[in-house]
Amino acid sequence: MSEVGTIANTEPTQTSGTETPMNGAESLVRTLVASGIEVCFANPGTSEMHFVSALDRVPGIRPILGLFEGIVTGAADGYARMAGKPAATLLHLGPGLGNGLANLHNARKANTPVVNIIGNHATSHQQYDAPLTSDVKTFSNTVSHWVYESRSARDVASDAARAVQAARAAPGQIASLILPADTAWNDAERAADPLPIMQPAPVSSEAILQSVKAIRQGEAAFLLRGDALIGRGLEAAGRIAALTGVRLICDTFTPRVERGAGRVVVERLPYRPGPAMEFLAGIKTLILVGTQAPVAFFAYPGLPSELTPVNCRPLVLAQPHEDGPQALEALAEALDASGSPVVAQRRPIELPSGDQPLSNLAVMQIVSHYMPENAIVSDESLTASFPSYGLFDSAAPCDYLQLTGGSIGQGMPVATGAAVACSDRKVISLEGDGSAMYTLQALWTQARENLDVTTVIFANRAYAVLREELHKVGAPEGVQTAAMFDLVNPTLDWVKIAEGMGVEAVRVDTCRGLEATFKAAMNAKGPRLIEAVI
Repeated sequence: MSEVGTIANTEPTQTSGTETPMNGAESLVRTLVASGIEVCFANPGTSEMHFVSALDRVPGIRPILGLFEGIVTGAADGYARMAGKPAATLLHLGPGLGNGLANLHNARKANTPVVNIIGNHATSHQQYDAPLTSDVKTFSNTVSHWVYESRSARDVASDAARAVQAARAAPGQIASLILPADTAWNDAERAADPLPIMQPAPVSSEAILQSVKAIRQGEAAFLLRGDALIGRGLEAAGRIAALTGVRLICDTFTPRVERGAGRVVVERLPYRPGPAMEFLAGIKTLILVGTQAPVAFFAYPGLPSELTPVNCRPLVLAQPHEDGPQALEALAEALDASGSPVVAQRRPIELPSGDQPLSNLAVMQIVSHYMPENAIVSDESLTASFPSYGLFDSAAPCDYLQLTGGSIGQGMPVATGAAVACSDRKVISLEGDGSAMYTLQALWTQARENLDVTTVIFANRAYAVLREELHKVGAPEGVQTAAMFDLVNPTLDWVKIAEGMGVEAVRVDTCRGLEATFKAAMNAKGPRLIEAVI
């Protein structure tokens, strides 16, 4: 990404008398605060000690410790999805960043703004190939849109301002600032003022006209993502659909979508290629807003990678970096879609009978029935929740967050970050037991910060999605193959795991038990875990 903007400096810190001179780390923290960074999810090491120390001297940033870097990066993702602005992460050299790469990959696929502060060895020490020496820039480039390594303590403030600006560029980017230890401990002159935020680009009038034509010709559908699935973007799409009958579809996994009673209903693209192609059949024009034409998650024997029907034309209304909500509003005006959108109605969700064993459907029925208004749902239950996704359309209004990049281990960290961003809202984390094991340390952070997160573990004792994949690719299953997908011998004990992290937990295996436990959790505050044995 090219470097743009100018730096306006604050007054230099006075260093006369007994006052301690400002170092690079302090100038960095002061600049981050001035640029709107309020939270830093951190797992620091030796090279980041001056940054940690500066947090005591400079008010304005809340530091939150994660016991694994995947918690740190995933929480930053969840925070930004709900706060609408980036948090910072603090990571320890290349290996620390490496531990957080999977959830930075997910954040990049979600177009989430994140500012990574990555410590590195002092400049003079890098030549000695110490045990933790690595190519931090190369690690960073794999998941970042913007990467820069500070060269001097006097440059750190301006570098930090550019990092925040890069992260906030539409639609949201990963910005990684590498900070050699000496640039943190050496003297700096001043902090830097924030740089202008680069707003989404306007959509061309030609794109509006082409979409009007396509909709009037009939058999068109929208494929929506990003800000088109919340607020005024979703409302405008709903008005267009109410007038014209055009279908509203979202990607299989979206960063955030507003769902529930009072919200416009958006169909979800099926995960598997075959069902997805059947779902899209008959559409002549697929109008893209903030997303790309659909492709399969994986290649399968005999199936195409591109899911757009053969006789269907993808048409871009708004690229991800363009203003999707504004484009939809302009399109609604051009179509004279000034009426009210059709929204989902709140309906009682049928509950399963009390003493029957739990099933995936039963868990989703109970959760959607008792979920309070304006909850935030972080869904990484994968195969468990797919068939029951539509239940939430008639539940209380909520924000629904999903696994965007396909790298499991995102759900609990995203829930953690969302709870930090929205401390007044209940957060519900729906987790498969296999994926939860990737980042279970998130429970400790939830306990330490007393976050209002209820985690529901779908304990089916298996990597069920991988067993499905085995059959889909046509590979035979033997005894040893099957053993690679089960989570028994030993069986995971989520009650003990959670309690060991400081989180209150209970195990249930009947519908009656889950109903009572989940209802109680919704009426309480603080972190809780429910192991729902399927």
